[in-house]
Amino acid sequence: MYAIVNIAGQQFKVEENQEIFVHRQEGNEGDKIEFKEVLLKAKDDKVQVGSPTVASASVSATILSHVKGDKVIIFKKKRRKNYRVKNGHRQSFTKIKIEKIN
Repeated sequence: MYAIVNIAGQQFKVEENQEIFVHRQEGNEGDKIEFKEVLLKAKDDKVQVGSPTVASASVSATILSHVKGDKVIIFKKKRRKNYRVKNGHRQSFTKIKIEKIN
């Protein structure tokens, strides 16, 4: 059984007991969260496609931890103008475990 769910503006294919990294979510470690925007739900050969979402479907998950991703370097340069700017960015992620697809 799997589902395609919209989490923080991104679509993920999730299965039960799967651990994924999503953009930072509100809540503390150990909190339960529920996602209502289920776009597709499939069990064996039976597939339900929403328009735009599947009615009465949801995905339950538990927050495992809050982490930061790898550093991304942003370097800008204009040749012969002595212009150089170097910045870095680390995205905040939340590691969640999918508990149940309802």
